[in-house]
Amino acid sequence: MPIVDFSLNEKVALINGGSRGIGEAIARTFAEQCATVVLSSRKQEGLDPVAESINASGGKAIPIACHAGKPEQIDNLFGRIEKELGGVDILVNNAATNPYFGPAADISEGAFDKTLEVNLKGYFMMAQRAIVQMKKKGGGSIINIASISGIRPGPNEATYAMTKAAVINMTQGLANELGRDGIRVNAIAPGLVETAFAKVLVETKEIHDRIISHIPLGRHGQPEEIAGAALYLASNASSFTTGSTMVVDGGATA
Repeated sequence: MPIVDFSLNEKVALINGGSRGIGEAIARTFAEQCATVVLSSRKQEGLDPVAESINASGGKAIPIACHAGKPEQIDNLFGRIEKELGGVDILVNNAATNPYFGPAADISEGAFDKTLEVNLKGYFMMAQRAIVQMKKKGGGSIINIASISGIRPGPNEATYAMTKAAVINMTQGLANELGRDGIRVNAIAPGLVETAFAKVLVETKEIHDRIISHIPLGRHGQPEEIAGAALYLASNASSFTTGSTMVVDGGATA
């Protein structure tokens, strides 16, 4: 057995929001470490090409469409995982939305509700179902993708930042509650990462330059750089780590 064990052999990992960006990078990394990865997001057509690519490379991926804010779809997802794979060992809560970018006073109730539904309620409901299966299996790892916005909110993102701060708090609460069951719960707080989700921040020169000016490494990140942190938290390499928030931001919050 290696001194530091990053292998995910025989583990079943669910990556919520696994069709692109950070979620896709995490799925590919976990598959490389021999996990069976279940990919979920709202649209099946977004998941299928990623799963096909992973399978063609020798990994094992199963795509299952699931809206992160819909309890009945979440129940179906976890029902299939239990029936077909025996339950989940690793949950990565990654799906997120930010339908409104602007002054807090102007956000509509609909946009506010949608942000909380996906970014917070969805994470919690996914964790609830995962906990039941992990307890049956004797333990597991839950990884919540938060954001440095949950630590230091930026302009025009008050609601999004609020949900990410709540995710960090939820991570700590669940870690305290579940440690005795062998379930570790941690969060990752990425800074600016080049994804479709952050496209406006990366491609708008004024915004991008302002953000980069506060990053000691002098650049934005790539999805694969978040995947490495997720692998650590999913594997036995982090066996004594729970309740933590790993900041991966190029030094932006330093």
